[in-house]
Amino acid sequence: MNYVIISPCRNEAQYMRRTLDSVIRQTLRPRKWVIVDDGSSDDTPNILREYRQRHDWITVVTRPDRGRRKVGPGVIEAFYAGLETIDLDEYEYLCKLDLDLDLPPRYFETLVERMRANPRIGTCSGKPYELRNNRHVSDDYGDEMSVGASKFYRIDCFREIGGFVRQVMWDAIDCHKCRQLGWIACSWDAPELRFEHLRPEGSSERNILTGRKRHGFGQYYMGTAFPFMLASSLYRMAFPPYFLGGLYMLLGYLQSGLLRKPRHPDPQLRRFIRRYQYHALLKGKRRTIAEIDQRQAAVWARRHAEHG
Repeated sequence: MNYVIISPCRNEAQYMRRTLDSVIRQTLRPRKWVIVDDGSSDDTPNILREYRQRHDWITVVTRPDRGRRKVGPGVIEAFYAGLETIDLDEYEYLCKLDLDLDLPPRYFETLVERMRANPRIGTCSGKPYELRNNRHVSDDYGDEMSVGASKFYRIDCFREIGGFVRQVMWDAIDCHKCRQLGWIACSWDAPELRFEHLRPEGSSERNILTGRKRHGFGQYYMGTAFPFMLASSLYRMAFPPYFLGGLYMLLGYLQSGLLRKPRHPDPQLRRFIRRYQYHALLKGKRRTIAEIDQRQAAVWARRHAEHG
């Protein structure tokens, strides 16, 4: 099956061999893998050189050192630096993949099988787990999103939504945009799709609390309604770092509002997101997503009839 992987990375020497080896072991390998070294200062360049010499389907794009890891917009800027080196017309699927994951061997084969079975699935992924106290614990992602660390896309869908926004919460905004256009965005918690997230969630820039505060800004940016943000923050208080994680999310959201920071420029998408959120609070996410997917089926059918 014809798919390409693009992996932004910076200073991943501690984890990347496990990711590299897990992709090499895939029962369905990518046609091409573009890895973007975003100014690494550790042994990442040497490791990439080693793997590139052994596998001709791996290519490396090197960017200058910006002095620190820059998550959110920085990751997407690096992703697009890789995307610019390929012709999407040559592929059926595209994956944005982090280099701090360990994938099961049938991961991509299973995703392709499920997407082939349902042509409305535009983006999907498996579920991330972290190793804590010698046991794998779920990162607790909802079924209504494909996970940002491993976004698998149908090329037609990726183009229709306009790709990724270069801002925090890009990995949620894209899924909402998919649903607005009638596509399905999802992830599955199946044994063959569970992957290990080797780096603690939200800790890649400075620390976890900084990540949670940044998440609060991202929610503000994409237009999240305050009642939904409050509910999300309270829910997150039950997960490590207990209480403070949810509190910092809410703080990031409120500070963004007080400072009148910019929001996503598409008001229709922001309204679509808020409508989903209010219904999710009243009915639950699962029922709300099912209703949206059913309602938006006509949108998808009409768009694809128009495009032949």
